[in-house]
Amino acid sequence: MDMELSVIHHIAIIVSDYAVSRDFYVNKLGFPVIRENYRPEKKDWKLDLQLNATTELELFAPEGPPKRPSYPEACGLRHLAFRTEDIEKAVAELEKAGIMCEPIRTDTFTGKRMTFFHDPDGLPLELHE
Repeated sequence: MDMELSVIHHIAIIVSDYAVSRDFYVNKLGFPVIRENYRPEKKDWKLDLQLNATTELELFAPEGPPKRPSYPEACGLRHLAFRTEDIEKAVAELEKAGIMCEPIRTDTFTGKRMTFFHDPDGLPLELHE
């Protein structure tokens, strides 16, 4: 097989409250909006956000999605990690926006510093230097 998979195009997240999640990802984390559409046939909102030059973050907000199993951790996406050059600055900005982070710790395998926080639905998000 000679498939050339080079970058992640998008990451999709299902959210329970569109307004709360939109505020979190756009106003608190600062991701720019690319497209925002209500899909009447599916009765949901779809919000496309610019993560970087090649990757988008898609938020889907259907009516009444089931809760995501978290503990014990279920198979599937465990968390989403964002790279930052200055973890203290990023944590301070998150906390200023009312988003609490775990204490900063060092990844035992990479030696890089990291921390976790959660989106409004409890999805684990990581900052990694």
